[in-house]
This record gives sequence, C-alpha cells and structure tokens, in this order.
Amino acid sequence: MLWIAISFLFFLVSPAASTLDGSVNDSTKQRREQIVARHGAVAADDGRCSMIGTNVLRIGGHAVDAAVAASLCLGVVSPGSSGIGGGSFMLLREANGKAQVFDMRETAPMKASENMFVGNATLKASGGLSIAVPGQLAGLHKAWEQHGKLPWKRLVKPAETLAQKGFKISPYLRMQMESSKSSILADKGLLHVFAPNGELLKVGDICYNKKLAETLHYISVYGVAAFYNGSIGANLVKDIENAGGILTLTDLKKYEVKMREPVSANVLGLEILSMPPPSSGGASMALINDHGTSHVSIVDANGNAVSITNTVNAFFGSKILSPSTGIVLNNEMDDFSMPSNNTSGNTPPVAPSNFVRPGKRPLSSMTPTIVLKDGKLKALVGASGGANIIAGTTQVFLNHFALGMDPLSSVMAPRVYHQLIPNVVMYENWTTVIGDHFEVPATIRSDLQKKGHVLQVSAVSTVSQFIVHNLDGLKGNGELVAVSDPRKGRFPAGF
Repeated sequence: MLWIAISFLFFLVSPAASTLDGSVNDSTKQRREQIVARHGAVAADDGRCSMIGTNVLRIGGHAVDAAVAASLCLGVVSPGSSGIGGGSFMLLREANGKAQVFDMRETAPMKASENMFVGNATLKASGGLSIAVPGQLAGLHKAWEQHGKLPWKRLVKPAETLAQKGFKISPYLRMQMESSKSSILADKGLLHVFAPNGELLKVGDICYNKKLAETLHYISVYGVAAFYNGSIGANLVKDIENAGGILTLTDLKKYEVKMREPVSANVLGLEILSMPPPSSGGASMALINDHGTSHVSIVDANGNAVSITNTVNAFFGSKILSPSTGIVLNNEMDDFSMPSNNTSGNTPPVAPSNFVRPGKRPLSSMTPTIVLKDGKLKALVGASGGANIIAGTTQVFLNHFALGMDPLSSVMAPRVYHQLIPNVVMYENWTTVIGDHFEVPATIRSDLQKKGHVLQVSAVSTVSQFIVHNLDGLKGNGELVAVSDPRKGRFPAGF
C-alpha cells in the first residue's frame, strides 16, 4: 500500500533528508520540465502529448477528454511504453469531490491456465502467449461516455494524424528501440515501423505507423465496438494466433472495465487517494516489472483532476506489432506469478493470489495518486518504472510535502528503491538520454550503510509526473505547477 511505502521510505532516507536534492547536474531554475498555469495543465511523459491534452482543455474539454487525447497520443509517439494494445488505471476526482477508479487492466485469455508457463518461463515474457486482453481503449471510452464534453472523434484525431503523417523519434524511444533491437528486427510488424530500411530509426527520424492511423480512424468513426466486437478485433486475433497466442474474439467481446472506489489514507495532514487492488498489490509487487509504462497528470479549468497510468508492460510489450492493425501488443501475462519450489531468502515468496486464472487481472505496481488538503485538490502524482513505481511516487510526495522541496526539485531529487525482498537498497547513478546525471549523494549512501543496508547501484529509475495546486498563487486565484520528469526528457503544458 502507498501509505506503508511512505512510512518505510521516510524512515529509510530521513537521516540525510536535507541533502536529497543536491546530486543533479543541472539547476532546477528555468527548465522546460516545469510550467506554471492558471486554468489547466497536463504533465505527460512526452511533451507533444502534454500539448495535445492542453489543447483539449483550452477548447472546454473535461480532464477526462484530455486524458483520452493524451493517452492515445502516447500510444503513437511512445509505443514502447503504452498504447491501445495494453491497459491502464485511471483515478478521477471531480470538482464536486466525487472520486472513482476506472480499472482498464488487461485480463488473462479464457484459454489461459495456472501451469501454462511451467517449464518454459520465457514464454510469459514475450511472444503470442504473453499477450493478455487489452483494456485501455474500453476504459478510455467508458470514462469519456460518463464525463467527456468533446466529440470522441475530436479526441482521437491528433493521435491518428501523428501516426499517419509521422512523428520524430525521441531520445527515450530510441533508447527503448536500441534496448529491444533484436526483437524489433525479428518481428515483421515492429521491423516495418521502426526499422523500415533494415536499420533502427535514429533520434529525429520521422516514424510512420499508417496501419495504426487506419485503426484509430476506424475507431474514431465507429467507436470501440470495432476493436472489441468488429473487424479490427478479428484482424488482431488472427495476428495473435499467427504468433502462437491464445487470445480469441470472444475474449475481446467479454472484456469489462471495472469501476472501483479509490482507497484513502490520511498522511501528514493530507488525504491521499490511490488505487485499490489489482493495483499496488502489496509484497507481490516485487515480482512485477511494468517497465513499459507512461503516466499523465491532468487538471482542467473547473478543477476536475485525472491521474492515469498506461502500460504495455515491458518495452514494446510482447515484442509483437500486429501487422494488420499497427498495434503494439502487451506482454501482461508476465505480471502473473508462477508456481515455484524456490524458497530462497533472496527470492520473493510465491503469490498464489496472483497465479494465472482465465479472465483474471494480474497485480500491478501502477499507482496513480491524488492528494487533497482540507477537501480541496492539492496535487496529482504518478509514475512509470515497473516495480519501483510505488517507491518513486512516494519519494516525490515526501520530497514536497514532508521535506518542503519545490515541485521540480521534488521530481529531480535522486531516488532510492527497496522491494523488501531481496534485502537490497537500489540507488540512482545514471545519466539520462538528454544528459542529466542523477546520483544519490555519498552522505545518504553512507547513512544507509550504517543502518545495515546492502546497497546496489541502479542505472534505471521511475519517471514521475507531478502537478501541485497552489491556492495562494496568481493573486489568490490559484495556480497549477506542472512537472514532467526530466528522466524521460520531455515537458508539461498548460494555460
């Protein structure tokens, strides 16, 4: 649970808290990763999607409208992290105080079974059998049906245009492509989009996904039924079958978005709203690695707030791009646990509650969060980054609300991670794709070692999106300070 993580991490880093913000090689002043807005703001993993979401808010769109447009945009320009072939968790807090969760988590196909990966665990990491039933599109559409103000087609169009007319490869996407090079070159669909001439596209090259553009256009006109009970779904299922998968059209037809109540806790005089299971599922999170994730935080002109985390799980999910639809497919089956006889103290315990079952949703580390002060919106925070998401989200929260850092410093401060099992503290020491170096100071590392912690350097990190609502700003009318984590090299937008 998030509040348990808050207590644990505060204890973990408290001896050297005053130095947490001293180990980034760039000033936090006048950086594009932070903006101040009066009427609305969007902090996404990619600045192009932040701007698309903000444009939706400018013309009177609800925060949910902006979440739809920004999430679909991310599925095009950041396909190694999210897309309509994956799933999401959305936390909505309306201006009237009502809060609800849209659980768009992927589900296991009906032909799945508990022992399907026993003896060959690699099959759950990539390939056709690793694909679970996508839920993002159904969830975005359901949220829009309940709260959207703008036409569905208007929200889909920006992503469709990017896929059709092309978009520039970002440094972060290029890093993901390089990390997945062999898989991209081995898959017909991925090869066609990301290495059309046999070599991976480079930073700044124009990338086209015209099949995805066709899919998005069809969905914009005919709705999500075309995906879950129509020609797009039928073509998608054929591609999955050709890759050795077991997902069927019936699985798509039966997919349901789950509406849930957020969990709530009081910490530091603040009310924290976050995700119920299957998100942030306790100790079993040590087994889960949603590295291919993206997060968006949004506040609209009326004070409605959305915190949404999207995923295809690993980089490029199953390492399969459906040739007929242009959709990168998730490998969410890898988030299920497997029966095991391994009882090593360095291995997380077997989690029977997370074993594969037909139609079941695996546990997840995704933790979109909203913070309230005296019943009023105070902040939104969330992150991408696998099993470290909860720790990363918690540290941004603590940096601002417990240690008094400004929003950008709270995000830029180097982070530590602990999954309880194994008993190792991971600490940041790496340089991002845009040149920022993040390293936990030696003073903190020394204090942790004195406490008996075993330290290990980490060259990866969570990526957080943070919006703080300051009621005292802008002549008493309030201001929104939005931050997109420089660890992905992008920026927020607002007006």
